[in-house]
Amino acid sequence: MTPAFDPLAQKYPSQRFPVYAAGGMVNCSVPMASAAGLDALKKGGNAIDAIVAAAAALTVAEPTDNGLGADSFAILWSEKDRRLYGLNSSGPAPGLASLDAILSKGLDDHGKMPAYGWTPVTVPGAVKAWKELTHRFGKRTLSENLQPAIHYAQDGYAISPNEAAGWKRAYEIYQKRFTAPCFDAWFATFAPDGKVPSPGDLVKLPDHAKTLELLAETDTDAMYTGELAKKIDEESRKFGGFLRYEDLAAYSPEWVEPICVNYRGYEICEIPPNGQGIVALMALNILKEFEFHESDSKETKHRQIEALKMAFADAFRYVTDPKDMTMPYERLLLPEYGAMRAREMTARAQVYTHEIPPKSGTVYLCAADSEGNMVSYIQSNYMGFGSGIVIPGTGIALQNRGADFSLDPEAANVIRPGKRSYHTIIPAFMMKDGLPVGPFGVMGGYMQPQGHVQVAMNFIDFHMDPQQALDAPRFQWMRDGSVTVESRFDPNLARSLQRMGHDVRVDLTTGSFGRGQMIVRLDNGVLVGGTESRTDSNIACF
Repeated sequence: MTPAFDPLAQKYPSQRFPVYAAGGMVNCSVPMASAAGLDALKKGGNAIDAIVAAAAALTVAEPTDNGLGADSFAILWSEKDRRLYGLNSSGPAPGLASLDAILSKGLDDHGKMPAYGWTPVTVPGAVKAWKELTHRFGKRTLSENLQPAIHYAQDGYAISPNEAAGWKRAYEIYQKRFTAPCFDAWFATFAPDGKVPSPGDLVKLPDHAKTLELLAETDTDAMYTGELAKKIDEESRKFGGFLRYEDLAAYSPEWVEPICVNYRGYEICEIPPNGQGIVALMALNILKEFEFHESDSKETKHRQIEALKMAFADAFRYVTDPKDMTMPYERLLLPEYGAMRAREMTARAQVYTHEIPPKSGTVYLCAADSEGNMVSYIQSNYMGFGSGIVIPGTGIALQNRGADFSLDPEAANVIRPGKRSYHTIIPAFMMKDGLPVGPFGVMGGYMQPQGHVQVAMNFIDFHMDPQQALDAPRFQWMRDGSVTVESRFDPNLARSLQRMGHDVRVDLTTGSFGRGQMIVRLDNGVLVGGTESRTDSNIACF
């Protein structure tokens, strides 16, 4: 008989080492997704095929953070074209979602956009991104890339410890919040008979499998102009939602030019607004004015925190859909602007903004192949399972990205039909001398740009390998003004920051500090990977 044990009870600290590979590498937050990506590589696909296969698998194996109703962004290096590409596959607000219409629906308890139900649902973009990436850069068909995800959904997979914990936590919350009929399909899909999976349980999602098969057969068209789009429209109308068939049919992802900041000879690249990647770049643009010699010093952490606070203050004021920004976002990245902000920094903590960010769920993954292609990719339902809306019989869990819109008519991020909200999910990419160093990212709401800054500096300033750069203890500045740190953060360093005016608090939930992946290509072509030790991540390679 199998002995009883708790896979989340880590009595002894574990140590991970970077992974090296010569053929190809896929880094994901759950092993099944990495295996799906590796399968694509070994069957003749490239890094783009691997990313699509892994992303589709993640909608099955990690539904607590993403799904078929998610958004996504990608930055990829095409070895054939010898250049970097960006893809913004975030969806806009529905055509009927005007400010007046939202206000007439009623707000949440804090007078803000509701986080759950049909009101915050925007057009889902992730599935269309799979098609776009495969058609433009892949070597296999989309149908071939979706097969591992179909297999997992249909035949089942063993659920990992952190995923099971997140599933249980969501169910306990939703039991109290999801009482309206529009949420019935969520419980039927993810908690049948009032039960959620435990670590090691076999999970099957038959409706999800059928939808993936339909997406494979129609090259994703069923989701935007076919029977799935009609079902989404029908459910939205039934429960007073704003999303319509026309919104889905009109949607297409946007190819964009990545924005970059030179940090000590490395180009750190992000997707331009509406994403918040510019926050990481603004902070690095400030931090490059200083010299750093030690990662775990009060001066380093203080300056990192203050630079991020400055960057967030600017982002919360200006960043939204670029068509609606009141100033060109390029101005926020000017070297002289970073230098000016650096001069404003003092030896004491300062206050720049007072808002509380919601928690969220996101998956970040990256891949590289032997041809030289590399992809940084992120996909999210936003807050955990998203809006709580599941289209009956399809497994499609819709995101709640609209919850980030402002209802202040004077705010840059005020909701408007067809507008894309300030978006938290961000992939990153590192270049040097015009050549790719590699993809990296840290998922987790407003932690993401903070994770990007900490990981990039760990690698560049403090010469850590990809695994060390991810493993190093993290901090997170919160919009209530506090700074949370992990339990393994140096307590003496935490006390020093408190004496500098920071409201430092220890957070025992490691998941709140983001989950990252990183791949670096060495000069000889060998790949070096790091994967998140705070969750169920792994690297598949050959």
